[in-house]
Amino acid sequence: MSDPGGRIHRVSTRVERLPAALARRIALAAQGFAEPPPTGVVDIRQLRRLTARLGVVQIDSVNVLSRSHYLPAFSRLGPYPRGELDALTGRRRALFEYWAHEASFLPLRLHPHLRWRMAAAEEHAWGSMVRLQRERPGYVAEVLDRIRAEGPLKASDLLETRPERSGTMWNWHAGKVALEWLFYCGALTARERTAGFERVYDLPDRVLPAEILAIPTPDPADAVRELVRTAARALGVATERDLRDYFRLKPAPARKAIAELVESGELRPAEVDGWGAPAWLDPEGRRPRWIRARALLSPFDSLVWERPRVERIFGFRYRLEIYTPAAKRVHGYYVLPFLLGDRLVGRADLKADRQAGVLRVQSAFAEDGVDRSLVAAELAEELVLMAGWMELDAVAVTGPGDLARDLQAVLGPAAAVG
Repeated sequence: MSDPGGRIHRVSTRVERLPAALARRIALAAQGFAEPPPTGVVDIRQLRRLTARLGVVQIDSVNVLSRSHYLPAFSRLGPYPRGELDALTGRRRALFEYWAHEASFLPLRLHPHLRWRMAAAEEHAWGSMVRLQRERPGYVAEVLDRIRAEGPLKASDLLETRPERSGTMWNWHAGKVALEWLFYCGALTARERTAGFERVYDLPDRVLPAEILAIPTPDPADAVRELVRTAARALGVATERDLRDYFRLKPAPARKAIAELVESGELRPAEVDGWGAPAWLDPEGRRPRWIRARALLSPFDSLVWERPRVERIFGFRYRLEIYTPAAKRVHGYYVLPFLLGDRLVGRADLKADRQAGVLRVQSAFAEDGVDRSLVAAELAEELVLMAGWMELDAVAVTGPGDLARDLQAVLGPAAAVG
C-alpha cells in the first residue's frame, strides 16, 4: 500500500527460514528441472510452456557448439525439433525479440511491459548513435522510410563501410547503428534471423499480432512490477539483485515493485542459510523433496547467467572465458556446466566439429568431492544424447581436465551415436 506521497508501507510479513538445499531445489524447480524429460516427441506446446515459464531466452551469436537459444529447451526437455522453436519466433509468432536480460526471445505478453524501455531509449543513447545523429542528420529517418516503402531489411543490405576499429566487437557501420537504434526504440522489430544469424528488421505492425500492439501501454511502475513478478516465478527464490538482473532493471523501481508484491502476498520475505542477503520467495513455487535432473547448460542459460547467484546456490565458481586469451583460460572456450541431481558437478568445453561429424570434448573437469566415475558415466550419456540431437555421428574426448580420463574410459576413443 502507498500513501499519496508514493511511500510504500509494507505489511508486516513473517520471514521464512529456508535451508540452502531446499532453496536450491526451489530454484531448480522454478527453472523447469523438477519434471523428467518427456518420453515422447517434444511438441510445440511443450516449448510454449517452457518459454512462458522462463520468460526470457537469451540469444548469443557464438556457434562453436550451437546457437545458445536452442540449448535451454534441450537441457530441460531433451532432444526436440529445433524447427519448432524457430516456428515460435517466426510463422507462429509466439515469441518476439528484444533487449531484456540481453538480446532475448520473450513471450509476446511481455511486449507491452517493455515499451517503457523503448520509450526511454533517448536516455541511453550510445556514443555511436550520438555521433551518427550529429554527423548524418536525417539518416535514421531515411532508413526507417526505406523499410516502410520497400519492406524488411538486413544491415548487410545497406551499403555502408564498416569502421576500422580494433579492440571492439561492436564496430558497426552507420546502417547497423541506425537499425539497432530503431530496434531499441521499438520503431522496428525483428522479423526473423537469417541462416547466418543476421537480424532481419521490419515494422512492428507487419510482424507482431495486432491484438498485442492494441494492448494499452502500462504505466512504467506497473510494467516493472510485472517484470519482477515474472522474474520471481522463474527464479523461485531470489535476492533483490537476482530479481533486478533477470530483466536488467534499475534498483529504485525494482525495489518499489518488490515491496508492492510483498504487500499483495505475491512475494514472501525469506532468509536462506548461507546466502548472506535478504531473499524473496514465490509462495506458489514448487518445493520438491529431490531433483533428478541431468543437463548440460549453455553459458547463457537463465539458471547460470548470473554468476554470483550460481556461486551462492551451488558453490560453483563459473566464468565465461570466450574473451580470455587462450593461454590464460582455465577450463576452455565454450564451457558448459553439468547439472546432475540438484548439484553442478562438473563442466565441459564442447565444440561441434560439423565437418567431421564429431562432438568434441575439449576439456572436462569435475568439482571437488564428487564421484568422478558416476559423473563421467552420466556425462557420457548426456553427450551422446546431445550429439544425436545435433545430428553428429560421434563423441570424442580430445582435451585435458581431471574428468577427461574417466570420460574417455567410458566413451572410448570416439563413441558412435545412434
